Amino acid sequence: MTQQWPRLDYLDWQDTCSALHLYLQVAGKYRLAHTPWINHAWHATFYVTPAGLTSSLIPDGPGLEIQFDFHEHLVVGIAVDGRRRSFALGPMTVAAFRDRFVQLISDLGGTPRFDGRPNEVPDPVPFAQDHRDRPYDRDAVERFHQALLATDRVFKAFRTSFLGKASPVHLFWGSFDLAVTRFSGRRAPLHGGGVPALPNAVAQEAYDREVSSAGFWPGGGGMDEPAFYAYAYPAPDGFRDAPVRPDAAFWHEGLSEFVLPYAAVQAAADGDAALLAFLESTYDAAAGLGGWDRDLLECRQGRPGQVRPADAEAP
Repeated sequence: MTQQWPRLDYLDWQDTCSALHLYLQVAGKYRLAHTPWINHAWHATFYVTPAGLTSSLIPDGPGLEIQFDFHEHLVVGIAVDGRRRSFALGPMTVAAFRDRFVQLISDLGGTPRFDGRPNEVPDPVPFAQDHRDRPYDRDAVERFHQALLATDRVFKAFRTSFLGKASPVHLFWGSFDLAVTRFSGRRAPLHGGGVPALPNAVAQEAYDREVSSAGFWPGGGGMDEPAFYAYAYPAPDGFRDAPVRPDAAFWHEGLSEFVLPYAAVQAAADGDAALLAFLESTYDAAAGLGGWDRDLLECRQGRPGQVRPADAEAP
């Protein structure tokens, strides 16, 4: 049984969305500074939870986890020795958020040292110098969380039909997107970099293998509405002209990616099926045109409680 997809209007909550993006960057920068590097920056991401988002365990001080609770609208820090601290999410400046976050980490026995500049945003202002008042729309944040939960559910189902290397379903705080990525197993050409406020070495390491990737943006970055996206790196010949589903999906010239407006999924009779069609058809285009070894990499979609037969053929 699928769940309802909530209404999202980026223009109605874009200032809150921008603030939440930067708050997650502060916490993400802390995780980045204290967690050993994992391929493709997977060590720095957040994960969707029933209450909001979590960093998972960070190896700093006694060991810490940072949670964004979108039910109670709190930032929560939990130490493995049982200590717990929190502060309220609400209207504030980024500088004030940073100060409260630093105090939370200190109170839990952690080391609040991390790079103080945002990534992947135009004209980045250091966190400690960002004194612009920011609103906080609780209802919009709760709807965003519901959209993340629904997206996470479908992305995880999609992930089960791939046997090769695949990323977790995780939220990147730089680009502020929930994403899942499949890998062909082959090396990719050196990426050109050029991502705003991001070292080229990070982008080049992220794309050092061939990928088919999909994700969800709440809006921003050239999109005035929430949307799902899909791309291949490197994009094989004919990729942009490949047939994709559902009918609302299209090739976005400015982004050089396939896009499916969130509104089309929200309005569909079966939103989960509409999104899964987008994920499967864009992957089919990337893997088919790119010459991936699909017999080796693919399997049927996972089913609860059923072991995948070891000799099962891909569908």
